[in-house]
Amino acid sequence: MSAAPRPSLVIVGAGPRGTGVLERIAANLPELYGDRPLDLHLVDPHPPGPGRVWRTAQSPLLWMNSRAADVTLFTDETVALDGPVRPGPTQADWAGTDGAVFPTRRRQGAYLRWAYEQARAALPATVTVHEHPTTAVRVEGPRDGRQRVWLDGRAAPLAADLVVLTLGHLDARPDAAQRELGAFAARHGLVHLPPGFTADTDLSVLPAGEPVLVRGFGLAFVDLMVLLTEGRGGRFEEGPDGRLVYRPSGREPVLHVGSRRGVPYHSKIGYELAGEAPPLPRFFGPEQIAALEARAEPPVFRRDVWPLIAKELGWAHYHRLFTAHPERTALPWADFAEAYAAAAPLGADLDALVAAAVPDAGDRFAPEAIDHPLDGVRFASAEALQHGLRRYVTEDLDRRHDPAYSPDLAVFGALVSVYGQLARLADPGDLDHWWHGFFSFLASGPPGPRLRQLLALSEAGIVRFLGAGLTVEADEERGVFRAASTSLPGEWTEARALVEARLPEPTVRDTASPLLRGLYEDGARATGAGLLAVDPEDGRLLGRDGRPHPRRFALGPHTTARGGGAFTRPRTGGVALGQNDRTARTALALLRETWAPASCPAPEVAPESAPEPLSA
Repeated sequence: MSAAPRPSLVIVGAGPRGTGVLERIAANLPELYGDRPLDLHLVDPHPPGPGRVWRTAQSPLLWMNSRAADVTLFTDETVALDGPVRPGPTQADWAGTDGAVFPTRRRQGAYLRWAYEQARAALPATVTVHEHPTTAVRVEGPRDGRQRVWLDGRAAPLAADLVVLTLGHLDARPDAAQRELGAFAARHGLVHLPPGFTADTDLSVLPAGEPVLVRGFGLAFVDLMVLLTEGRGGRFEEGPDGRLVYRPSGREPVLHVGSRRGVPYHSKIGYELAGEAPPLPRFFGPEQIAALEARAEPPVFRRDVWPLIAKELGWAHYHRLFTAHPERTALPWADFAEAYAAAAPLGADLDALVAAAVPDAGDRFAPEAIDHPLDGVRFASAEALQHGLRRYVTEDLDRRHDPAYSPDLAVFGALVSVYGQLARLADPGDLDHWWHGFFSFLASGPPGPRLRQLLALSEAGIVRFLGAGLTVEADEERGVFRAASTSLPGEWTEARALVEARLPEPTVRDTASPLLRGLYEDGARATGAGLLAVDPEDGRLLGRDGRPHPRRFALGPHTTARGGGAFTRPRTGGVALGQNDRTARTALALLRETWAPASCPAPEVAPESAPEPLSA
C-alpha cells in the first residue's frame, strides 16, 4: 500500500532568492501553518545557498561589486513585513572582516551557504527537506489541483500543492542577430562568444596577443578583463606615484572594448552619506503608483513612468546639494523646493529653475547627459580616444570618492527607493533593458580598484577603447569582424574574435529554460519586455486573463518581481526581502487551507531526516 500523501511545496531554484524564501517560510511557519507535516523540495543543479552565480567553485579572482557591510540576506525593522523580523549578520559581520572590502564571490557563496543552513535548521521537525541536485524542466497541473514538477533525469514528477520559482539568472537562446554572427564565425573559422556568464565561458579560445572585439562595458566586461589578465598570470603593482602598473605575462589577448555609451559603469561610491538624507519617496511614491494603477491602459514606461522617476532622482540630488553644499546654490532651499514641486518633470520650467538656482552646470542633475556621456564627442585619433577615456575614468574615480559630490550618493538612495516603488506596480509597462541599464550604470558599477586596474591595462596596451555608439559588422569578403564607433568616425578595428560581454536578456520567449518556455506556452502572461508577469502582492503568476494562479509563484530577474537583487543592503527597506515574506506567507496560508487538520496524516519524521542544529 502506498503512503498517504503529505502536503508538499516545491521551490525551484535554491540560490540566494530561494534561500530567502526558505528563511521566510521558517520564520512564518509557526504562526500560519503550525505543526502540520510538510514535504519541502528544493530543486537546483547548483549548491543550495550560493546557487550558480555565487558558487564557491569559481575563480578566486572574481569579486562582488558590493562591500561586505552592504550585503545581507536577513530582515530588519526597515523591511515592510507582515511576518516576524529575524535579524542576522551582514557578510562582513559573519566573516569578521572590514565592511569596506569587496569580498570574492567565493566568500559570498560561503556566506549564502551558511544562511541556507541556518534557514533549514530553523524549520521544525515536522518539515522534511528534500534536496534535488538537478533541473526542473516542466510544471503541469490544473489550477484547482496538485501540480507535477518534472525533473531532468527522473521518471516520475514531484507532486506539489504549490510551486515557487526562484530561478535567478538563466541562459538564453541566441536571437537572430547572434545566430547570424555565430554562423559567420563558423564559416570563417572565427571565435564568437554570445551573451552569457563570463565565469562559465570557455575563454581559452581567445589566443594570446591577438585582438579581440568586446561589445559591452559593464560588469561582464570587468570579469572578462580580470580572467584574461590576472587569470593568465599577469599582475598589478603599485608604482612610486601610487598608480597601478600592469606587468603582463605575455599570454593576454588585446581587448578592444566599446558599447552604446562607450564608457565603463560608474565606480562604486567610496564614502558614507553624512547629515540629513533626502526625504523619500517624494515624487514617485504610493500616490503616483496608485494613479498609474488607476489608468485604463498599462503605462508606457518612457512616457508615463520615467518622468516621475527623473523628478524623484532630481529631488534627491538637489535636496542634498542645497542642504549640504549651499554655497554652490543661488536660491534658498525652501524657495527652490516649492518651485521644483510645482514644475512639470523633464520640462522647460524645471530646466529654467535649475539654471537659475544652480550656477555650475556640473552641479545639475542631467539624466540624459549622464546616460550619454560621449554624445557629440569626437576624437582626432585612436590615441586621443585612449587619453580621453583614461581621463574620464580617472575623473569618475576621483568624484565617486569625494564627499563634495555627495548628491551622487543621494541619487543612489533615490534609485533604491524607485526600485521599491516599481515592485508595487502590477504592470510597470515596458520596463525594457534601458531602465535596468541606466540603474546599473549609475548604481551597480564595479569597485573603484577595478577601474584602477582598467587604467593600468589601458596604459599597458592590453585594453584599447573603441568609444560610443559601437557598430560591429561581419565582413564576408575579408573574413573578419569589424568594429567602429561614433567617437572615432571612419576608423575600423578588425579582429578574428568577438565577445558579447553582457548577460542575456531574461525573457521568457528566448530563455534556454524549457520550464519557463512551457509556462509561457501554457498561458502565463509576459510583459512587452518578455518578463513573466506576477501579482505584486505575493508573486503569484498571472495568466493572460489577468488572474493569479492559485498554486504557482515566481520571483526573480525573469519576472516583474525583480526587486533589485536577491540580497540587499541592510536598513534600506529590502524590497526583495519583503517580497519573499509576502510570498512565503501566502504560500503557507494556502497550504493550511488546502490541507485541513483532519486531512493531514500524523507526522512521521525519522530522526535522521530532521535538520541538525548549525552554529555560525
